[in-house]
Amino acid sequence: MIKKTLLFLFVTATLTSATAQTKPVYLDPKAPIEKRVQDALSRMTTHEKIQMLHAQSKFTSSGVPRLGIRQLNMDDGPHGVREELEWNSWSPAKWTNDSIVAFPSLTCLTASWNPEISALYGNAVSEEFAFRGKDIMLGPGTTIARTPLNGRSFEYMGEDPYLAGEMVCPYIQSAQKNGVACCLKHFFLNNQEIDRFGVNVNVSERTVNEIYLPAFKKAVQKGNVYTIMSSYNLWNGVHCCQNDSLLNGILKRQWGFSGAVISDWGGVTDTWQAATGGMDIEMGSYTDGKTKESEYTYDDYYLAKPFEKLINDGKIPMSVLNDKAARVLRTIFRTSMNVNKVIGSQCSEAHYDACRQIGEEGIVLLKNTGNILPLNAAKYNKILVVGENATRSLTQGGGSSELKTLYDIAPLDGLKKIYGDKIVYAQGYTSGRVMYDHVDAVDPAEQVKLRTEAIAKAKDADLIIYVGGLNKNTKQDCENGDRESYNLSFGQNELIADLAKIQRNIIVVTFGGNAYATPWIQKVPALVHCWYLGSEGGESLANVLSGKVNPSGKLPVTFAIKQNDYPCFKYGAEGYPGVNKQVYYKEGIYVGYRFFDTNKVKVQFPFGYGLSYTTFRYGKPVLSSSTITNGGRITLTATVTNTGKCAGKEVVELYIGDEKCSVDRPLKELKGFSKVSLNPGETKTVSFDITSENLQFFSETQHCWVAEPGKFKAYVCASSEDIRGTAEFELR
Repeated sequence: MIKKTLLFLFVTATLTSATAQTKPVYLDPKAPIEKRVQDALSRMTTHEKIQMLHAQSKFTSSGVPRLGIRQLNMDDGPHGVREELEWNSWSPAKWTNDSIVAFPSLTCLTASWNPEISALYGNAVSEEFAFRGKDIMLGPGTTIARTPLNGRSFEYMGEDPYLAGEMVCPYIQSAQKNGVACCLKHFFLNNQEIDRFGVNVNVSERTVNEIYLPAFKKAVQKGNVYTIMSSYNLWNGVHCCQNDSLLNGILKRQWGFSGAVISDWGGVTDTWQAATGGMDIEMGSYTDGKTKESEYTYDDYYLAKPFEKLINDGKIPMSVLNDKAARVLRTIFRTSMNVNKVIGSQCSEAHYDACRQIGEEGIVLLKNTGNILPLNAAKYNKILVVGENATRSLTQGGGSSELKTLYDIAPLDGLKKIYGDKIVYAQGYTSGRVMYDHVDAVDPAEQVKLRTEAIAKAKDADLIIYVGGLNKNTKQDCENGDRESYNLSFGQNELIADLAKIQRNIIVVTFGGNAYATPWIQKVPALVHCWYLGSEGGESLANVLSGKVNPSGKLPVTFAIKQNDYPCFKYGAEGYPGVNKQVYYKEGIYVGYRFFDTNKVKVQFPFGYGLSYTTFRYGKPVLSSSTITNGGRITLTATVTNTGKCAGKEVVELYIGDEKCSVDRPLKELKGFSKVSLNPGETKTVSFDITSENLQFFSETQHCWVAEPGKFKAYVCASSEDIRGTAEFELR
């Protein structure tokens, strides 16, 4: 019996060893990824490679079932996982278990100026994607805010490429550690939603390299983002979804991007251009080539049968197909076939905590005359909350960013939790139902009725908290359309002004993804901007207003006084939104604070601005050396002291200015920042490394980055306008 058992064990071990030896390399998770990719390619047919390059449903692309290579499951992000849709339509699948946490908008995240918070965000949201079986999260976005009217600016990370790049990388790295690929979007120049499918962007080589590419480049080279989504618009007369100079030239060859380029849905328009221009996975194309799609025509996509025919006819070399298939395989091995991919979780306590914390760090206190905030409830018997956004769900609408949440804490609920029966409510205005691609008709009589009611209740109130701003309806913060005006819509400016006449104790709270006009600013003592705060929005807001949390957010965009102050509007329709499908970025590199600071244009609130319930004193900046050489570095240090009575966080901002240059340069540009926590009376030292790369500009004559010898000035600031100290040095 013992001999039989030993014989059985010997045979079993032998067979196991033989099986292990014959296991394909591509299925071995311990093998180097490039060996796995090449092994898989060697086993695939031409048709199997082609099948991976286009959609097989609304949000999936095919694997290779014969070889056990899994498909890729994608979904809209990055503020949370979109609800499940039907296989090939935009209609909800009506699942009962796809409710999720809505995280704050990316403008809110960026307003935190805290890379640690960005990493927290990426980890939490990717866990929800993983739990839902998703491999690719369609986000985050780093498109630069050129115009405050862009309907999708709330999905992006502000007006400065350095800030956007530094904030996006921890998000990407944290998310991808969990086995969920980020899909960085929209690459590139997607700075408007008006005519997004057909507008051709005309922009200088220097502007492209200094303003619109750096955040994407950092996400690729530092963040190692796995996938990138191309934009709808054209650049140099070619759609970005199939632009050889952009996708092959810059992204893949210059930057060394090893992942897959995914089209925006319906962005591909030509088989030859897509095949040779660097597109890897074609999603959402209209399958009749024009206007409609049907269930069984995915093989009619541009990168399907038409591409396969070009390959088989020898008109496009097999190397092009193999490169695309290899990029898709890398993505699959990094995600859907990643043995270390987390199981994830959905609607966990940790995720709600992260949501609340991100929101609290991103809220920006813009005005606080007389220290009316934090709000001491003992001073007031009746607190009137006015405004639709106090009760409106701001997780719905917006197009692809729409989310189906398990619950949302509205601002009114958050305030009632703290201030209880002292709170009364009046809606004040209405914006209509949540709609996409249409604007709901609002009865003027209803607006008058709501306004009259709010005014009447204001006469009895000891304090007013106005909660309004933008929402995610069409022609507000929503894809496929821009805002029509820099002003707040639905008569809000007039309503705020009228309320301020009745009650001087008024706190204005606004939501929205970008800047807006504040003609009533001198009439109100306090203004708080919240962006979009997600599921825990009401809790985050109430914690800041009550003083439970000291606000520490800083603006990632400039708030101009009026719309025409922004440089893109100074050139008429050619500058924005374009004429005859041509838009010209005539302001060049002078976007955001670069324009306002350099040209000494007065703004309402500058880039990097935000108040606290405490105060901070900066020490004199000190340089480790007064000179720097090409390829070298010097260190700047400065102290920050909390001179107030409560703990707080301050963002110390470092800008660099070139004192004399052969080309025009902005007065100063952001090159570093550090967020520090300080108790009352506490002092900390912040330090910044300044490298010769920080001093460069892009030369259009030499077609490369150049740092000219000469004098430079380092500015230590609390905002782009609030200079707390300077130090001079020289590049030799």
